[in-house]
Parts: sequence; C-alpha cells; structure tokens
Amino acid sequence: MSNNFGKTFGRPGKDRPSAKRRPEQAQAEALSHPGLAVRVAAAAIISDIVQGGHTLDEKFAPDAAPRRLGGLDDRDRAFARSIVTVALRRLGTIRLALSQLVEKGLPRNCGMLEWILICGAAQLLFLDTPDHAAVDLAVRAARLEAKSAPFANLVNGVLRNLIRRRDEFLRQSDPLDDDTPHWLAARWRRIYGEERAHAIAAAIRDEPTLDLTVKADAVEWAEKLGGRLLPSGSIRLASHAPIPSLTGYDEGAWWVQDAAAALPARILAVGPGQRVLDLCAAPGGKTAQLAVAGARAIALDRSAERLKTLSANLARLKLEAAISVGDAATYKSEPFDAILLDAPCSATGTARRSPDVLWTKKPGDLAALAAIQAKMLDHAVTLLKPGAALVYCVCSLEPEEGEAQIAALLRRNPDVARDPIDPSAFGLPPEAATRDGELRLFPDFFPHDDPRQRGLDGFFIARVTRLG
Repeated sequence: MSNNFGKTFGRPGKDRPSAKRRPEQAQAEALSHPGLAVRVAAAAIISDIVQGGHTLDEKFAPDAAPRRLGGLDDRDRAFARSIVTVALRRLGTIRLALSQLVEKGLPRNCGMLEWILICGAAQLLFLDTPDHAAVDLAVRAARLEAKSAPFANLVNGVLRNLIRRRDEFLRQSDPLDDDTPHWLAARWRRIYGEERAHAIAAAIRDEPTLDLTVKADAVEWAEKLGGRLLPSGSIRLASHAPIPSLTGYDEGAWWVQDAAAALPARILAVGPGQRVLDLCAAPGGKTAQLAVAGARAIALDRSAERLKTLSANLARLKLEAAISVGDAATYKSEPFDAILLDAPCSATGTARRSPDVLWTKKPGDLAALAAIQAKMLDHAVTLLKPGAALVYCVCSLEPEEGEAQIAALLRRNPDVARDPIDPSAFGLPPEAATRDGELRLFPDFFPHDDPRQRGLDGFFIARVTRLG
C-alpha cells in the first residue's frame, strides 16, 4: 500500500479561510448544519482507532472516553459507525487514492485533516452519501479546527477530484495488496499461498449480515425471522434490522453469534447434568449454548465488567450458569466433565466484522498472545477428569495461535491426545479439516451470490482428551 501522507506541503495559499475561529462560532456552525457532528465524530474515532489503538466496540460503547458521540441520536450513531467501519475495512484503498491526489503529501501540523479526508473519501467511495453532502460536510469539518481550517480548500479540491476518478481508484484496488496491512498480507501469502491469501482478503471486504444461534426449532425460527439456516446450524439474517426489534428477542429465543463462533460448543457436545467450564467466557454466547444443552456451566472470565454483560445476556435468554471472576491460567476447582477454552488471541479471523483488528494488531502481539494461550491450555488440561474432552479455539488465522499451540501442548503433555473432528458432522466442507483432524475455518467459506450472505469468521478449533 503506497502512502505519501506525512510529507510537508508548505504554507497554505492566501485564499484559505482564516484559522482564527472562535469556539462558539465553530460550535454554532456544528449545530446549524445537520450531519456535521456525525462526520466530526467519525473522523475522531477513526483517528482514535488507527493512531491510538482503540477498538471499534470500545469507541462506540456508552462509556467511551473521550466521548465522541455525545449529543447524537441512535440513527446518527449508527451512521457514524457505518462510516468508521467502511473506512477501516477499505483504509488501504482510501489512503492509496488520497496519496495519488495529494502527491506532495499532507501538510505538517494539520490537525485532523487526514482523518477528515478519510472520512469523506469513505462516504464517496463506499457509502450512498450524496457527493455534494460528503464534500460540503468534510469542508465544514476542516473549518471547525484551527489547525485544519487553513486547508479547507484543499479538502474541497481533493474530494472533488476523488469523485472524478472514483471508478479508476475502485478498479485498481486490490484486497490483499491495498486493504490488508503489509505484514499480514506477507504472512498469509507465506502460510496459505497466493490464492487462499487473496480469498481471505477479498472476503474481509464484504460486510456480513448477522448470524443467530437459537435455543430450539432452528428451521421454524429461520422462517419467522426471514433468514436462512446454514449447514452448520446457525441462522443467517437477510437484513440488518435493529436487534431488539426482531421477533424473539424479548422472549430470549436466540442470540447473536457468528456461525464460526457457534461451532466450538457444538463440537464439545456436552449433555444434561455435565459439569462444564467455559474459560474466557464473556460475552456469553458459548455459555448460553452449554446451558441450553443442559450442562451445569461455570462461566469464568477475568473481566468483571464483561461478566456483567454475560449475566445480562443470560437473563434475557432465561438461562442459568455459575459466573466467576478469575484467571484461566490459575483457576482452581474440582475436575470437570468438559472444558471450552476460547482463548484471547489476535482476532485476525474476525476482520470481516471487526476491521479495526487489521490496524490495531502488530506482528509482535503474536508471541505474547501465544505464551498466554500456552499457559491457559496447560492449566486447563489439569482441570479435566480422565477421559474428558477439551475444545480449544481462537478466532485467529495465525498458526502460532492454532495448529502450533496444539502440537506444542501434545509434546508437553503425553497424557493428552487429539480427538479428531469430522467437518461434515457440522456442515463444513472437507477442506475445513487439517491433516491432524482439527478445524481451520476461513472467511471465504460458505459461498453465496450475495456478498452479505457469504463467509464466516476465521477460526481454529481443536478437540483433545485427557487420557487415563
């Protein structure tokens, strides 16, 4: 991905608007122009994520700090999230286009200029925002801040040129070379080959619809919700309607869960009365599956705040589980009949739903995460009864967090053996199975003519048994 941003531009021209704008004037302008506050918020959040390393969910949480969405209604918040999400999903394409339109690079000390341009370009290239509105509001956003105000005319010119060359930029954009960070693109090429690496990157470009897991009667609920039943057992919706407005939400008939994330609990296959430990359990989708199966589930997570969400989710679903705050690497208990470990990971497999991970994760993260996963795995097997099963999973595409973890676990623990998984039993293609009987799921699985209906999160899933 080529990017000339950051080079000096020199002094702005004499025809620029004055940068000396009183705060009350800027505030009055923001309030008097519908849609401006949304763009200002979106640009700031893009900066918070790309520069500050914050996550998408974190920035749209009610208690986010700094508070970017204050004063916006639900519709505006949703639109801000749409802008931010598509900007992150296609950040490489946007930056490449802007670098060609601003050949000398952006000026120094220009405040929010880059993020305002990215916010405007995201709307012009990938959303249905009218061209004139996207350009006008980007210019107004630039004028709100002293450092970016001198370059408001630049914003206008760059975005108008982007409109004229829009088809050219979209046509030349490559999902792997442009919209994937270089370090990840190189890894995926090396590990999976050119064809699979491109397929992963292309799948990440598609914004998915919602998947649901139901308590019972999946066929009936698919019909009620106007969705379709996937081979894996999840329901995929046709629309992106507000979740609380959907049939069955209030009665707790289902919960939102990506089709891939729903597989580990199904593969563990617990039965009524079994005592099961769900490690790193929040926000609780897998715990809910265990409870529906009749297991006596213990949901463990080190975050008390995240467990509050889990508790609220279980309450809506009218399901019960014991909830405990604790560290999965040190938790002490009597042995369990089964354990599910959804370990903390780089989450590169979730980029189709959470494109922020592409720009917040770094190569150095993998070694630290792998060390944590190994400790959790080693401890988890000590909590198993002889003959009991453990399912380990990560929403990562990186082998260090998947295949290599299980291979290392077996070398360290001779009393643990693989329990191979048959992909066909869970509606998955044969290519989902590794040579060792584990599952490696890719975002381009489940093809469909409608981009919103295809794919699932990238996952690694393994099942092992404690011997004895």
